[in-house]
Amino acid sequence: MVRVVFVLTLVHFGFVNGQIYDVLKFGAKGDGTTDDSKAFVEAWKAMCSSGGSNKTLLIPSDNTFLLQPLVFQGPCNSPSVQVQLEGKIVAPLNKAAWSDLESCEWVSFNKIIGLTVLGSGTINGRGSSFWEANMPTSKHPTQLHFEGCNNLEINGITSFDSPRNHISIHDCRQVKITQIKLIAPGDSPNTDGIDISTSIDVEIYDTIVGTGDDCIALNNGSININITRMQCGPGHGISVGSLGKDGEESMVENVQVTNCTFNETNNGARIKTWPNGKGYARNIVFKDITLTETKNPIIIDQQYMDKGRIDVEESSAVAISNVTFTNFHGTSRQDEIIKIDCSEVTSCKDIVLDRIDITTVDGKKPIVECSNAYGHSTNAYDCCLKTQ
Repeated sequence: MVRVVFVLTLVHFGFVNGQIYDVLKFGAKGDGTTDDSKAFVEAWKAMCSSGGSNKTLLIPSDNTFLLQPLVFQGPCNSPSVQVQLEGKIVAPLNKAAWSDLESCEWVSFNKIIGLTVLGSGTINGRGSSFWEANMPTSKHPTQLHFEGCNNLEINGITSFDSPRNHISIHDCRQVKITQIKLIAPGDSPNTDGIDISTSIDVEIYDTIVGTGDDCIALNNGSININITRMQCGPGHGISVGSLGKDGEESMVENVQVTNCTFNETNNGARIKTWPNGKGYARNIVFKDITLTETKNPIIIDQQYMDKGRIDVEESSAVAISNVTFTNFHGTSRQDEIIKIDCSEVTSCKDIVLDRIDITTVDGKKPIVECSNAYGHSTNAYDCCLKTQ
């Protein structure tokens, strides 16, 4: 009896003193059919506006919460805030039930310092009606969008069936993402796992991503990115780019991808840039990579052109330099295991191919192709790269 009273007193103290903000206490029903968006926003406002530390927005287990597009807006008065996801969050049943089809994001976190999103709960975007719709994929909403969130941590959650990207990280500093799962069918369009742009010092480790597009896409402004122990597949691998679209100046540098597995992905380690782009992609390492029936294990494509685009006469290119592919082993679904197709305008410089042991599923001799690429290699691929 004494223990029960003590626990109840602690719980009561937490709510009264504003440490824990349970969305059920703010009117959420958690029945999976009632729109709980307003209750979530009210709970967030109450937590965000209070001072002190150790503030937690609780999304409790054994409940399913239906949310329309919403924004968790900062900055908050507390130096650190936490969203603890233990229950289930679901999107409207189909595209027609969304309150705002013009929204590019479903759940957004904006300008929040010291944010942690963690828990064993799930978020399901019910994206199939968007995938099947005759509308540009750019109109599909991102599932979880983080913008201007420094000292961000995402831990433990599982994301299903996003209409578009599962997670986008934009204009953030000091980000840690670990032990999450991002899942969508292999044929779902543009359902990238994690998209990163204009962000610095991002760590991603011990994650599982299986989607219809890139497991991770590193876009313009991705700097100091460390990805390790990721299981990727299905999907399009881990991509730097695409960069330089419509003549844009793009910059990506200091990327480490280590101890990752690609299982039946369309690509493994990939860098892709558009003709006539500007800027650079440099200091990039893919190391200790395991491949299982990967279609394009190693690919640099400086002639990347999306569907419906017309070839143009190239006058500039995103400069690619100091890129290392080392200790790759496993199997490829096609005979061409390495393709490095670089621009005549800039070429690719300081490319390293080291300890590449990839066999083909059909048992044929692996094919390696390089164009306008300079560097050095081991294994019998010396004829591929030009000497600088």
